Amino acid sequence: MSNQDLEHQACEACGVSAEMGFIIKENDDVAEVQIFANGKTALLAELNNYLALAKEVNVNFKHETNEISEDSQQLTARIEFECSAEKLIFELRSRSIAK
Repeated sequence: MSNQDLEHQACEACGVSAEMGFIIKENDDVAEVQIFANGKTALLAELNNYLALAKEVNVNFKHETNEISEDSQQLTARIEFECSAEKLIFELRSRSIAK
């Protein structure tokens, strides 16, 4: 037997595919969401969509956001889950929310 480095490739046989770039790492349980909209009301409305999705993944999530003013156009939210897998599920499912 030889010690050769093997190159891992995604397999598309039988309808199977792999999403590269998603690896579950220990203690990687915080998702960061960037939201862009015109004004505080629109930003918070969009944030509520992400929080509703986070609640579907696990009701025991925590979140924090940067401070925003009435004329802000960007909001950054950090959503913490209980484990890395929940974060990954959230990130994959939140693709349908992102515009």
